[in-house]
Amino acid sequence: MGKPIIEVRDLSKSYRLGVIGATSLKDEVSRAWARLRGTATSTVNRVQLADRDGHRVDGETFWALRDVSFDVQPGEALGVIGRNGAGKSTLLKILSRITQQTSGEVTLRGRVASLLEVGTGFHPDLTGRENIFLNGAILGMTKAEIRKKFDEIVAFAEIEQFIDTPVKRYSSGMYVRLAFAVAAHLEPEILLVDEVLAVGDHAFQKKCMGKMQDVTRDSGRTILFVSHNMGAINTLTSTALYLDRGGVVGFGPTAQTVNSYMTDHCCKSGVWIAQSRTGTPLQIVEVRTTDTEGNTQDVFDPEPGFTVEIHYEVREPLRNALVEFFIFSADGVHLLTSGDHDAAPERYERRMPGFYKARVKVPGNLFNLGTYLLCINSGTHHETFDSEEVISFRIAESQRMSTRSNRRGLLVPMLPWQTAVSYLTDPEQPEHESQEDR
Repeated sequence: MGKPIIEVRDLSKSYRLGVIGATSLKDEVSRAWARLRGTATSTVNRVQLADRDGHRVDGETFWALRDVSFDVQPGEALGVIGRNGAGKSTLLKILSRITQQTSGEVTLRGRVASLLEVGTGFHPDLTGRENIFLNGAILGMTKAEIRKKFDEIVAFAEIEQFIDTPVKRYSSGMYVRLAFAVAAHLEPEILLVDEVLAVGDHAFQKKCMGKMQDVTRDSGRTILFVSHNMGAINTLTSTALYLDRGGVVGFGPTAQTVNSYMTDHCCKSGVWIAQSRTGTPLQIVEVRTTDTEGNTQDVFDPEPGFTVEIHYEVREPLRNALVEFFIFSADGVHLLTSGDHDAAPERYERRMPGFYKARVKVPGNLFNLGTYLLCINSGTHHETFDSEEVISFRIAESQRMSTRSNRRGLLVPMLPWQTAVSYLTDPEQPEHESQEDR
């Protein structure tokens, strides 16, 4: 095996909190001189932090990454997973040279293209056409190389009509389509993709996933893919890096790492309660899984099914807002989606301020034995309010499972077959005798 295309060794990144704008220039100079003399005392706003073990610490330094090390081989697709604030985006910004690390070493053996946020690398006053050539030049490509790929990029992005329009007039979806098309078609050796693809519509997301699979399979290029969509991570990547509070928790085969991540961060008591927050017009505040008698629990007999209960608050009139849940297998396969608008579409059209409790019964004889994960989601087409893995539940062995215990598949419903006799043959009936017998 040759040298890794990406080598990361003891990578750390820290930020000073509560400092910028908190003091005068005179105070900053005095503090710098005191640090040089070794007599510094902090006069900034002190911030309560949590270290990687969850202990509260008092200080002005926040470690977004701490002692991160890993290798990526040429042609490998690496998924980067973790909760919000785990350090995923910081890692990609360091790899793309947007941010400088505090300590540690990063070695990249190839050209890097990154898609980290909407409009990355675009100049808003330039047209789509001009930005394609600008991005190609940044990647070190010649005009001839860019022209060769130009038509393919525009066709993939589906913006032929607007290619000579300044990109500042593009919608977020158009931005993403063009940015991804440029990054994927201009043939960098390393492609860094953050969750920004979630901005596009479902059809374009599917198209991007197919393109990234083609990139790794056909051209042997390397991809680092950050996503909260565990199904996408499982589909696209063979190896996953699991970050939590800036440190590496797991690094290995994707299915195994995703299973560890999803199990770690889900409640196992059958109830999840959100921390209250402001700034969103809707918040899911509580989720429960209950048996058929209303008892909160996380282990269910497969035959009777179970109930999902979602409590949420609407803080202002809303249109086109979804409140829904997903069910994943333990290794991240997306099995089921359901929302409270399924039975009442008018809830999607308009939600008035108030507190709501939505309940839905998940039918029995649906899931095979095993562990599953319940994730909640709320938002509009343009904004996400809630997106959390909230409850881990288990379908347990039952004595009544004798006809199902050896069935294969994650979903094993007892479907309502109907069988009718269309034609009977009976050798004892005269009308079925052959000519030779007569």
